[in-house]
Amino acid sequence: MMLEAYAERYRRDLVDAVIPFWLRHALDHEHGGYFTCLDRDGTVYDSRKYMWLQGRAVWMFARLYRELEPRDEWLAAARLGVDFIRRYGRDAEGRIFFSLTREGQPFFFQRKPYAAVFVQMGLFEYGLATGDPACLDEAVALFWRIVAWIEQPTLLGRPVLPGQVAVSQLADRLVVGMMALELARQFDDPRYDEVLRTTVDGVLRHYDATHRVFREVVAHDGRDLTALPEGRLFSPGHTIETVWILLHMLARNPDAQAQQVAFAALAGALELGWDAQYDGLFYFMDLAGRPTLQLEATMKLWWPHAEAIYALVLAYTLTREAHWLTWLERVDRYTYTHFVDPVHGEWFGYCDRRGDLALTSKGGNYKGFFHVPRALLFSLQAIDRDKG
Repeated sequence: MMLEAYAERYRRDLVDAVIPFWLRHALDHEHGGYFTCLDRDGTVYDSRKYMWLQGRAVWMFARLYRELEPRDEWLAAARLGVDFIRRYGRDAEGRIFFSLTREGQPFFFQRKPYAAVFVQMGLFEYGLATGDPACLDEAVALFWRIVAWIEQPTLLGRPVLPGQVAVSQLADRLVVGMMALELARQFDDPRYDEVLRTTVDGVLRHYDATHRVFREVVAHDGRDLTALPEGRLFSPGHTIETVWILLHMLARNPDAQAQQVAFAALAGALELGWDAQYDGLFYFMDLAGRPTLQLEATMKLWWPHAEAIYALVLAYTLTREAHWLTWLERVDRYTYTHFVDPVHGEWFGYCDRRGDLALTSKGGNYKGFFHVPRALLFSLQAIDRDKG
């Protein structure tokens, strides 16, 4: 298949199957926000509202409105989430809850920054879509709080214990980079480009040149952490997502050497992370070949394959190297054979190593309206740019 054929497939999947599934089943018009725990046919099996998925859905609906087509129903769907987030999402100190009841009562607080990250992204994107200055101001203020929370975890109530090593989490570097890039595109403020440069340097410190992948955890002081499972941890999907986010950052602040690292990491993640026996991308791997602490390590999840589709489309449009198309064909075939539901729309999330469906759910407390539509939208946009 050539890129145009993939574009036709991805546009049809996005507009005719993925978006309608979430519009039909996720919107809570009674209490606001979105249901994300949806069974195959869209039946709600948990009515709680998970805040990071609320923010992700706001971002996605607003981005679709702003960059794919200005459909009123998409903007209305984004507004449903924004109003819920603004009304119920924060505690008295301005921190973001992890989950709420359907009605908006606090249910759980997680001492991590990620719920706040996607609330920030949702508020900012909605502000851009509507011109709402209050949303933009909220998002900017929340960005700087998140940067502080990542640098000082005690601000979120996470104690620093004497046996711990100060580490850099790859996820932390990426989310700061994603937020800063959007802010830098809109505001003439050199602080955002400085954050981006620092983020690129931080991401590159996670690069393992021997395996050509990004490690999930590295020590701030550079010490060897390979005696610990987390120091050996590799997530194929996360390295692949890192690649395209890094390429986006480098498009603003070019660095030829860093770009080559990105392409090397994409190849390394696919070659090391692809299951030679059953196909598909493993979820986690130990770089020393030892057991992982994650019991789901050999499973095949939806989001690494979605991220791989976009990363490969982007890599091919930037380099014209045929091997990226070869990999795209392989990943696309596996994805559309194992995850895509032709009956009810959307993608299943979880298969076992053999590729058999492990759960019938289309959403949950970690899967929402985000990875699939984002990958499809970004792929369409990259192919459109490639056509000139």
